[in-house]
Amino acid sequence: MTRSILSRARVAIACLALLAALAQASPDGAAAAPRARHPTRSASPYPGGGVSRPLARAATSPGGAATPGGTTTPSGATTPSGATTPSGTTTPSSGTTTPSAAATPGSGSKPSKKPAKPTLKGDPLRALRAFEAMQSQYYVSGSGLYAGEPFSYLWPFSQALAATVSMASIPHMPVSFAAELHARLIGLRDYLDTNNSGAPEGAYTSTLSAFDGTVAPPTGPGGAKYYDDNDWVGIELARIYKQTHNAGALGYAEGIMAFEMAGYSTDQTLACPGGIPFSNGIENVERNTVTTAPAAELGVELYKITGNAQYLQFAEMAYNWVRACLLQPSGLYADHIRPHGVIDPTLWSYNQGTMIGAGTLLYQATGNGGYLYQARQTAQAALAYFTPQRLGEENPFFPSVYFRNILYLDSVTHDPPGPKLAQAYVDYAWQHLRLSDNIFVAGSPASAQLLYQAAIVQIYALLSSPPSTYF
Repeated sequence: MTRSILSRARVAIACLALLAALAQASPDGAAAAPRARHPTRSASPYPGGGVSRPLARAATSPGGAATPGGTTTPSGATTPSGATTPSGTTTPSSGTTTPSAAATPGSGSKPSKKPAKPTLKGDPLRALRAFEAMQSQYYVSGSGLYAGEPFSYLWPFSQALAATVSMASIPHMPVSFAAELHARLIGLRDYLDTNNSGAPEGAYTSTLSAFDGTVAPPTGPGGAKYYDDNDWVGIELARIYKQTHNAGALGYAEGIMAFEMAGYSTDQTLACPGGIPFSNGIENVERNTVTTAPAAELGVELYKITGNAQYLQFAEMAYNWVRACLLQPSGLYADHIRPHGVIDPTLWSYNQGTMIGAGTLLYQATGNGGYLYQARQTAQAALAYFTPQRLGEENPFFPSVYFRNILYLDSVTHDPPGPKLAQAYVDYAWQHLRLSDNIFVAGSPASAQLLYQAAIVQIYALLSSPPSTYF
């Protein structure tokens, strides 16, 4: 079973001056992508395809910022119509408010002056603006879910979840994200499938509880569970637990970990036995970097939280399998290996990023300097290969994962090339790919998607928060 291709949207980016061309996609959307096509999604507008042509810039003001429907702030961020000010009161999805100045108790007393809220500027302000636009444009009020068909697939939902967790990690944010985190957990429950056995849409190798690729019955059709999507969700649930000590979030994360561990291939007839397939569809026997490396990251996260040594042991096994089976002579990781040993050599930034992050996390958990050395070697090769133009050729989701892991490595090695690259990437997107309501577009023809928006929110939020909050 395969799944739909995300058109190779190019967030055109430059090292300060270079305009990168956008991704090419065939008119039917069948451009090469790191994800296979799911037959039930072929007519989906999520994602869309398009002919190859340069993306027209969003309307810009003489200063280069998108012309706003409202007022432009001094930092260049725009105030979308109906959005709150940085020190304002309402968040679009939950209606939560930050307290305004209250009167001093006692009859006849004048309102007391509370300490002024910090004035946001730069990356934190842009993160907030992009997040508010994401909620205004894509969130289905009162549902916990995001718009799609009628609701989004788990993949973009997982990135909206990641964007929310990253926003909640920004220090001194004048808007509370507690209600937003709660709303994401409510929405996530609609994807939870406790048993795939006997489902009409296919046969599955695992019937463990995890999250379906689409909203599960009775709200949606359900279907296959994708291991990478569950990885992304599990990583965010672990982060939520560390922020809030929400036992339910930890329980979900451990359930995902059980699903990942059970999905690890034990079929000795396959070339290079081991690794995690793309989904729990019974015909899926290709094993991927993007499924296995993030599972290693999640394993280390949960080991640090619970002390369960089995999680660490699994993380080491998964990481070492990717190195043994998918590491190329270039020092970069291929996408996947087929049953008879044929390797898809396509290089994607997020595959390098997750292995960089897994190596860094394993070093921190074990004290084994070999893991850190390997992470640095991968980073060196990735930084040489993934030029701004190549990063611009990928869907923005991929660089968001890559930057997150590079930034995390930088925080350990104190050798930070990552922040400068990530900053140039999102700043170009802000100046050239942002509409007047702070919605970001990409692709050819240009389109706006939740996945794109969540990626930009994440990068700005990561640049605004300490790397210790990334995992």
